[in-house]
Amino acid sequence: MNIAFIGLGNMGAPMAANLAAAGHSVIGFDVAGATAPGVTQAETAAQAVADARVVITMLPNGAILRTVADDIIPAMAQGAVLLDCSTVDVDSARTVAEQAQAAGLGALDAPVSGGIGGAAAGTLTFMVGGSPEAFAIATPLFDIMGQKAVHCGPSGNGQAAKICNNMILGATMIVTCEAFALADKLGLAREAMFDVVSTSSGSSWSMNAYCPAPGVGPASPADNGYKPGFAADLMLKDLRLSQQAAEAVDADTPMGARALELYRRFVEEESGQGMDFSAMLPRFEKRGRG
Repeated sequence: MNIAFIGLGNMGAPMAANLAAAGHSVIGFDVAGATAPGVTQAETAAQAVADARVVITMLPNGAILRTVADDIIPAMAQGAVLLDCSTVDVDSARTVAEQAQAAGLGALDAPVSGGIGGAAAGTLTFMVGGSPEAFAIATPLFDIMGQKAVHCGPSGNGQAAKICNNMILGATMIVTCEAFALADKLGLAREAMFDVVSTSSGSSWSMNAYCPAPGVGPASPADNGYKPGFAADLMLKDLRLSQQAAEAVDADTPMGARALELYRRFVEEESGQGMDFSAMLPRFEKRGRG
């Protein structure tokens, strides 16, 4: 399959490289000049997409997605599929999908979970919105880049699934870190708390698979100085998207709103910039009740 890949950053480059390694013809473009192994470089985004059956984008935000869409949609071949793997606001995803469909193209919004490691290993999870027909065309590519792709419904629903999932993740990581800090002050050993909670009603992915306490549970960024597996900055972005969406549809999300404020303070006013999102634990360790 002829594939164009726009956005060869930390996530896009390994995804594109995996597609090329699987035998697909991949032409890439990145505004910063980034490259990926096995990927032919185009001089412009419009040049990259001209002969592509599927055009994949991995971009920082909705505003950039809209700008790139304006550039590449007129250059895409009739019947091609625009597959956006960025994490953006639901409105941008739906607007770009409508623009693509009006031009005779298929459109999918397919944000990912799994981070840079998952992109390199080809073990991402894709949450996909769009038509069943476009999803069927892209499925062989999802199988290369990831371990699972879930069709969540019409355009925009992939982004909806991503932000709802990460709102839960942000809130559960905060309360997991709070609980470890409380356990410390109560004299409860961290290993004992993990052994109880990970097999009891308080269990969660944040506790069981990504434990924020160093030396407890499976290896996680906490065991590597909280170097990012999933950066606190990215959690803050996703929580902002969740609250933007909640405001747009008049949804009451007080825990999501509180998680947003705590991560905003952590990243913008404290020591969270460039740290993993689980580095909330040392933050709570240093704080008292006030």
